[in-house]
Amino acid sequence: MTTPTVELRNVVRLSKQPSIRDTVKKALRSAIISGEMQPGGVYSAPTLGEQFGVSATPIREAMLDLAREGLVVALPNRGFQVTEVSAKDLNEVTELRLLLEPPAVERATPLIPDDAFPALRAQADLIVTHAARGELVSYLTADSDFHLAILRYAQNERLIELVASLRSQTRLFGLSALFEQGRLAASAQEHHVMLDAIQERDAARARELVYAHIEHVRTDWAGEVPPVEVDTGTA
Repeated sequence: MTTPTVELRNVVRLSKQPSIRDTVKKALRSAIISGEMQPGGVYSAPTLGEQFGVSATPIREAMLDLAREGLVVALPNRGFQVTEVSAKDLNEVTELRLLLEPPAVERATPLIPDDAFPALRAQADLIVTHAARGELVSYLTADSDFHLAILRYAQNERLIELVASLRSQTRLFGLSALFEQGRLAASAQEHHVMLDAIQERDAARARELVYAHIEHVRTDWAGEVPPVEVDTGTA
């Protein structure tokens, strides 16, 4: 099926740096999760490279990494197709995240040193800023960085890897609607509320807040899966 070219309005042009491949991969992962890159859509490395302001090489390398994670599949001479995620998939991912993340945050709460909170607070501010501007890809990247930073204090690297993988399998199609309704900024403030509980060393409260936050994945944030009408090109 021939599909029209679609500008990814939330993609941020990237400066070239030694870690460009990882930076591109993180941005592409967030674009997939947010629905900017739609499930079933085929995207070419050259076209994405133009939008990111980099060559096709780091795009292609990042896409191959994402293919190993199951987020896309490579189509010879066409590009990379974003994998479909069903409602059942999202339910299973959410169930696993609810089992893993809240107790990990509860365990991490007394272990986070006082001098770590300014950086965590700045990260929460960044999430709110991106939400207010409707910068969905940047919002999800900052959101992931924030949550994983807190979970690292639970001192379980396998947990971090598993949660990061589960977050990658999520699709948050409702974010655009939340922004348009003026509700995304308020939702972003939840990160400050969670951080308040953690900084007060109220581990039980922090666990409750994280649980409620993750549940949004299957309610306000997930939304409905949109139809596929996206760019196609040469890999």
